[in-house]
Amino acid sequence: MNRGPSAVDNPVSWRTDARIISLIGLAHLISHFFQLIIAPLFPWLKTEFGLSYAALGFVMTVIFVVSAGSQAIAGFIVDRFGPGITLIGGLISLALGSLSFGLSQNYSMLLISAVFIGMGNGVFHPVDYSLLNTRVSVLRLGPAYSVHGITGSLGWALAPVFLVGLATSFTWRASLFAATFLPIMVIFLLLSQRDLLAAKSQETPEKRLTDESLFGFLRLRAVWWCFVFFFIVAMAAGGIQNFLPTLFFQIFSFSRTTAAMGITTFMLASAAGILVGGWLVTHQKQLERNISLALGFSVLGAILLGLNVVSPSVAWGLIALMGFGSGLSGPSRDLLIRASAPPGATGRVYGVVYSGLDFGIAIGPVLFGKMIDKGHFYSVFFGIAACWLLALLTAWRIAKLTRSPSTAT
Repeated sequence: MNRGPSAVDNPVSWRTDARIISLIGLAHLISHFFQLIIAPLFPWLKTEFGLSYAALGFVMTVIFVVSAGSQAIAGFIVDRFGPGITLIGGLISLALGSLSFGLSQNYSMLLISAVFIGMGNGVFHPVDYSLLNTRVSVLRLGPAYSVHGITGSLGWALAPVFLVGLATSFTWRASLFAATFLPIMVIFLLLSQRDLLAAKSQETPEKRLTDESLFGFLRLRAVWWCFVFFFIVAMAAGGIQNFLPTLFFQIFSFSRTTAAMGITTFMLASAAGILVGGWLVTHQKQLERNISLALGFSVLGAILLGLNVVSPSVAWGLIALMGFGSGLSGPSRDLLIRASAPPGATGRVYGVVYSGLDFGIAIGPVLFGKMIDKGHFYSVFFGIAACWLLALLTAWRIAKLTRSPSTAT
């Protein structure tokens, strides 16, 4: 099996690893927070601009289509120029996007703002995994992936609490203006720790570009199956992140604030799942089995919600089950991708693979938004379950390719 991009083989101080992991984790939290910068505010925007849920979902589509393209490009930039400047540029773009959203006076301005958010969001996975795989000791790489995943889930969990809380107490514009300061504060922190933002490698960029075709990794079938896996998983995520509050509001007649806690419940459970998933990969090396177990929990929860056979209190438990399963798959998923990446192409592989995540989240809101506009609330959960089931099957195909080098190209 391909070992993937090189990490630090000789363990360095745990304090150094902890600083790197914490810094990357904070940046990842901001990235995921801004993926939900507008979705929790849909009820306010629908009233303010008179938009359908499908039109609001298209705003999210713009964010993630732009992010997908930016992510693939960012992977090449990271490999060539380094992760530090790329990361700071992404944070600046997020701040501009949030400010622009808050100033929006019409639908066109919402779409322009979405472009800024998409450009900013696209840099994080190539940057994060480039740094993790080249700066963190191999022995601590599993826990590093867990922390990375947990901070992302916390970003998703905090976004609705932060945005809806401020929108309820003040206005939806005030919540966006407040959010603008978050990436700015992180930029100042990164500048104070800039010695940690340079990826290390045993090969110089010049040697890598000479010895290996810049686009050679695109010939690997495992890379494209990883892309498909992320695309499918992200379609499910698009339905949950953007419309779970709306579904809970419509199905169970919760208040807007209570319904918004559905995302927070899902993401906190996901964070718990990621923590357990980091332990799981150290005990069960067959990553596809871990993913099957994890996504099996999520499929079960989604199907039960779609059948409309549970009370509101049980629904919260099923949302938590779905989130736990989704998070549990995370560390095994990331290690599966690492096994598919050739040395020297870390940023490029993660950029292309994670662009599948953005494309999936771009399509999901439009698809599920149309279902909600037609009143098919329960069918959304069946659609989400189908996505997770397909992803489960795809993981087995990736595992087969990474274990059989002769079939990988």
